[in-house]
Amino acid sequence: MSQSTIAIPASPPSRPPKWKRWLSLDNRYVPPIFITLILLAGQLSFGILESYERTLLAIATSITVELVLGRIFLGKWLNVASAYITGISVGILLRSPDFWPYAVAAALAITSKYVLRLKGRHLFNPSNFGISVVLFLLPASAAMLSIQWGNNLASMVVIWVLGSVIVWRLRRFHISATYVISFLVLAVIRSWIIHEPWLSEVSPITGPEYQLFIFFMITDPKTTVRSKKGQCIVAFLVALLEMFFRLDQSVYAELYALFWVGPIAMLVEMWLDSRRMKAAPVEVPAFSASAGVAQQ
Repeated sequence: MSQSTIAIPASPPSRPPKWKRWLSLDNRYVPPIFITLILLAGQLSFGILESYERTLLAIATSITVELVLGRIFLGKWLNVASAYITGISVGILLRSPDFWPYAVAAALAITSKYVLRLKGRHLFNPSNFGISVVLFLLPASAAMLSIQWGNNLASMVVIWVLGSVIVWRLRRFHISATYVISFLVLAVIRSWIIHEPWLSEVSPITGPEYQLFIFFMITDPKTTVRSKKGQCIVAFLVALLEMFFRLDQSVYAELYALFWVGPIAMLVEMWLDSRRMKAAPVEVPAFSASAGVAQQ
């Protein structure tokens, strides 16, 4: 008589304590905390904000639109961490003597996530979309943060270190690194073409707007292609198109470059995915000649 064996299910892995999960760099609230530190450091040191009220308006608009559209389109109340990042990015990067451009840019940014979609994915980085549209269509009413941080290297080093640690833990450091290296190399080409010192062409990357761009916009998981190689190629293409925009004297070259390259890359990836699905062989179940039933 054979002895029966009783299978004992393996116990699920224990989760770390809640306080450890909160301190983990993988926590979804780490990027909002980091971008808030950027805002506070810049404001307390150099007064980079147009006003606290305008920034709060952008944040409130982003969160409100996110909650409303999430309820309408998805039937649930969404976590507003990403909406907060969008709102605070608009508040930091946009410059206007009026209040309404902040609300318009924030509303456009969040709305693009629900309207400009294909196959369940939104194509544009929200803050990049909202700010780019306002800057392009309303140049007399809005501008972008530029040298209000003073291009202070010490402040930038602190942000670079913290930002690099965070994107590295989120497995996105290769995107930021590819873009930065491409920018530095292409700055040599720009300086040779326009006969300007190399350092003058490199200096924009030390500005505060670039820190948000490098660590938040081009690394956005929702609007980047899936493969690591593809992400690096896209980051290089953003830097390359930015170089041509800069040669054309475009003030907002990096924003416009991502505005064009990012969605096109997403569309190309979707097209390649559809081709792979069509080319994939269809598996036909094997049938038994004697029983005439599919083998399980």
